[in-house]
Formats: sequence, structure tokens, C-alpha cells
Amino acid sequence: MPVVHLNGETIADWNDFHAACITAFGFPDFYGCNMDAWVDCLSYLRDEDGMTRFRLKPHEKLLIVVDHADILRKNAPHILEDIAFCIEGINERYADYGENPALELKLA
Repeated sequence: MPVVHLNGETIADWNDFHAACITAFGFPDFYGCNMDAWVDCLSYLRDEDGMTRFRLKPHEKLLIVVDHADILRKNAPHILEDIAFCIEGINERYADYGENPALELKLA
């Protein structure tokens, strides 16, 4: 299973979060640095669109590990809540197309 690590120690606001995601996921140069763009990019993990550096197989998941999640929860709980909410929505989108969930969140 491919893994992406986000460091909760270094994410204090949305700018930090999106900068970390650009690096971790390999989002394209035109990435909009908002949660709508985040959802859009992670909704094409099994396509050839190049929205991330990952290309998942039909039954494969991308594991998103938030290291030091306790620190992120303390400093910016809304970001952690939005990550979880959006992952759930993305997986529902995959299910709507008859595909397996593509994302899994682990708080470490």
C-alpha cells in the first residue's frame, strides 16, 4: 500500500497544510490550494490524469498518515476534521462509480 506522511508538527494553518500536500502527493502546478482542489486531485488516483504522483491499482488504497496528529489536533483541529471529512467524501465518490475506496487515514 502506498503511503503519504503529513507532519502535524509543521502544519499550523491552511497554507502549511496545502504546501505539505503539494510535496507529499505531487499535486500539479495548477493546484488551487483549497479543499475543493484537494478533493479533485485525490479523486483521480486510478486514472491517468496526473493529478498526483500516485496511480493506484483497482483494489489498492493510498494510506495518508498524519504524524503527530495530537499536535495538529491541538493547533488546528479544523484541518484534521476537514481531512477526515474529505477522505470520507472521496471514498464515497469512488463507491458511486463502483470502485473500491482509495484512501485510508491513520493518525499517528
